[in-house]
Amino acid sequence: MRVVTLRTGLSAELLRVWERRYGVVTPGRTQTGRRLYSDAEIERLRLLYRATLAGRSIGLIVKLSTPALVGLLRQDAEADRPSAEIGAPAPLPSLATHVVAACLRSVERFDVAGLHAALRRAAVVLSAADFLDTVVARLLENVGTPWREGTLRPLHGQLVVVAVRRVLDRMIEAASPSGGTSALVIATPVGQTYELGAKLLAAAAAAEGWSVVHLGPNLSAEDISEAAASIRARVVTLSLAYPPNDRAVRQEIIRLRSLLPKSVPLLVEGASSPSYADVIDAPGSEHIADIAAFRSRLVTLKRRAR
Repeated sequence: MRVVTLRTGLSAELLRVWERRYGVVTPGRTQTGRRLYSDAEIERLRLLYRATLAGRSIGLIVKLSTPALVGLLRQDAEADRPSAEIGAPAPLPSLATHVVAACLRSVERFDVAGLHAALRRAAVVLSAADFLDTVVARLLENVGTPWREGTLRPLHGQLVVVAVRRVLDRMIEAASPSGGTSALVIATPVGQTYELGAKLLAAAAAAEGWSVVHLGPNLSAEDISEAAASIRARVVTLSLAYPPNDRAVRQEIIRLRSLLPKSVPLLVEGASSPSYADVIDAPGSEHIADIAAFRSRLVTLKRRAR
């Protein structure tokens, strides 16, 4: 049941009610009485939950076939298409645009519950890649610019940071496998205290099937390398947000590369990472342009290990 709740977004309590009252699925049982769910049953539960998040009553949709549920959700997505796109340099898929706009309205009103609800819904409905790339990244961009320019109060910006962090923590917990050989360490070095970028990378890595250890911000090269050695990490990743071109951070990157085994790549991503290109371009280190490039690099590294 724990696996089902993590993969669908349903709580264990709601799932039990749905099974007892509506017979949504009929899981098998182990000899000790524990529930066993098939992949098809998990997918059906996920679709039903998505439909209820869109306002449908479980009692009215429970008898629909799985293909019918897919069609219903497609109709709901089309109905969610906004009449006008919000200002953005590139168009987003309709649902993602709708979610970002709803989040921004909640931020302006300081509607904490509304912001959390919009993000939770998007995390369930969208794939992990779409959620991170088209919702979280764009939301942070839309909030970050007015925050830096002083047109948005720091309190509003912090509201977004806290809400996004909560959703990312849940994603990492749900997706990251326990054990295994594809272990990855993510941190920010000494002098870098902004950790949300690292959490974005951690969520992306977990969604790709990596066992992620997110160490947090402002850590020394020795601490990061020790953690990597203890879990036999195959990859170490640094997130660099602010400040750019800092001498202490530059030395930490050099130090960390020297402490890691040559077989362990050091991937470096973040807004200020281009200012450290001279040390990132050293053998064994790589500059990663964005989350999409990070995801692609992890896929390649995992494929090579097989």
